[in-house]
Amino acid sequence: MERRRPLKRAPGQRGVDRPPHAHRPPRPPFDLDDAIYGIHAVEEALAAGERLRALHVAADRTKDAALRALLARAKACDLTVRFEPRAFFAALPFKAHQGVVAVTRPFPYAALDALLRTRPAQPRLFVLLDHLTDPHNVGAIVRTAECVGADALLLPDRRSAGINATVRKSAAGAAAHLPIVRVGNLGEAMRTLKAAGVWIVGADAGPEAQPLPAVDLRVDLGLVIGAEGAGLAPSIRRGCDALVGIPMRGRVASLNASVAAGVLLYEALRQRGYPAAKESDSRP
Repeated sequence: MERRRPLKRAPGQRGVDRPPHAHRPPRPPFDLDDAIYGIHAVEEALAAGERLRALHVAADRTKDAALRALLARAKACDLTVRFEPRAFFAALPFKAHQGVVAVTRPFPYAALDALLRTRPAQPRLFVLLDHLTDPHNVGAIVRTAECVGADALLLPDRRSAGINATVRKSAAGAAAHLPIVRVGNLGEAMRTLKAAGVWIVGADAGPEAQPLPAVDLRVDLGLVIGAEGAGLAPSIRRGCDALVGIPMRGRVASLNASVAAGVLLYEALRQRGYPAAKESDSRP
């Protein structure tokens, strides 16, 4: 067999087969799922009393007026602040970090049994996500659920986006205020809610769904949102007490999952006629 000769290079020419290791951006010194990025998301985490481990700020933003309040709050919380070069942020996969990344402990999921032991004065509202994998959708729903005063959000621990850095960013800080439960089996969680007197309503575009204006959402309610495209899983659909559909007048057949959740949640709020939340609101 003829041996292949190595390619000749001109004098002084360097090989380009493998880039030097010195040009590779360093790996971040923390688990990316434990990051909170963006000024507003970090501010909300501090306001909620989250126990952050460190705050990384771009060194070229030290005199930025938009960061003064954040840095002052971090100092008041005795939080370690590290000023980083651009290379530190270049190694991160987050695009909208604004030169601000906080590192927190793994997300503290709530326990469903503990939440059901408390009985608020108003009808309860739970949001259940049936295998939504897009973290932007999950984050947007977390944000809307918190805005309408939901008691908790439930999501399965498999084939579903967990509460990671992208979800926290999309939720704009709402994940720090809303109890979030991760369950092994969503159907079993639905049965637990039913045993506690919660009426389970699934969002569905099929012919069996009742039109939204005809459904009474003033009861203790568990609202189930399915994945985009697939919708509710058959077993989850069968486990619902009722199915509700959003009226569609245009040519497009469905809404984005987070938009549909927003429509349904605000219809529930409208039906309940709640006044605006006050500072004394005792919601957990």
